Amino acid sequence: MSTEDKYPAHGMRLQMRQITHQAEKINSFEMVHPEGEDLPEFTAGAHLDFFFHDGSVRQYSLCNNPKERHRYVIAILRDDKGRGGSVALHERLHVQRTVSVGKPRNNFPIHEEAKHHLFLAGGIGVTPMMSMIYHCQNIGADYTMHYCTRSKKTTAFQQEFEGPIAEGRVIVHHDEGDPKNGLDIKALLKKQTPGTHLYCCGPPGFMRAVKEFSAHWLDDTVHFEFFTAAASPKVTMSEEEKSYAGDNALGIGFRIKIASSGSVFSVPNDKSIVEVLAENGIEVKVSCKAGLCCTCAVGYLEGEVDHKDLVLSEADRSNYLTSCCSRAKSKMIVLDL
Repeated sequence: MSTEDKYPAHGMRLQMRQITHQAEKINSFEMVHPEGEDLPEFTAGAHLDFFFHDGSVRQYSLCNNPKERHRYVIAILRDDKGRGGSVALHERLHVQRTVSVGKPRNNFPIHEEAKHHLFLAGGIGVTPMMSMIYHCQNIGADYTMHYCTRSKKTTAFQQEFEGPIAEGRVIVHHDEGDPKNGLDIKALLKKQTPGTHLYCCGPPGFMRAVKEFSAHWLDDTVHFEFFTAAASPKVTMSEEEKSYAGDNALGIGFRIKIASSGSVFSVPNDKSIVEVLAENGIEVKVSCKAGLCCTCAVGYLEGEVDHKDLVLSEADRSNYLTSCCSRAKSKMIVLDL
């Protein structure tokens, strides 16, 4: 029996072994199997689903070495204005407490074909880069990371980065609250060196700047990891839906057809595809409910989709949609269910 087969498909019960203060408002949390057994392997850039009592789920990047099988490590910035997950973990987690998490999943993989990996991390966005750097070190891959923070006291993993900083692999930028003092993203990304792949994770403004100044880079060489949705996760209408509904906000949004049975269901403007499927006895696994993971992705065979996720590639979007948030541009979508 493989290590993967020892754990239920829906997740694992792990024990909190160590909590470390990494920087201002940032703690790292080390989890292990209660009996000391190996954990399912993970790949660089992967994350864990963290399950809460109220039924909500949050995703946190694994930041330890992917070669390690005895532990998982995540790091969390306490956000008092967030959705509550980070505050709960900072206040309620303690050593020896048992937690419930999902198996590692990866929507932000490292691309082995790259000749050089360029990592741009803003604040807590450094967490997925940690496992990527370990992976590069494991296989001898070429990499550089620019790590942007407000100040030294808000910079996590200072001890872990001492070696890479000395080698010139990691460059730390402190802007002291003024972006003008930070990394010149436009100048850095002005020219793409052949074979270079770019990876970015950080706060929304940082991500927008990187996306803007890397727009001329080759397709499929720029990769983003989003911690929060760019807009509210609440289902919103597409322009086509607004036109169809007119002044009647409760008008029919669009229809979905189940390919295997031929059943047709209406998806109103105030419900998601996954909610309508569940109401009709068709269960689809969900996690973030905000288009930040691929848990609820389903295939579709016909129709035009208004994709609202932040993880599917353009190639994937021609065959799959995220049923928690995506809508329809056409009047009907045929789902491969």
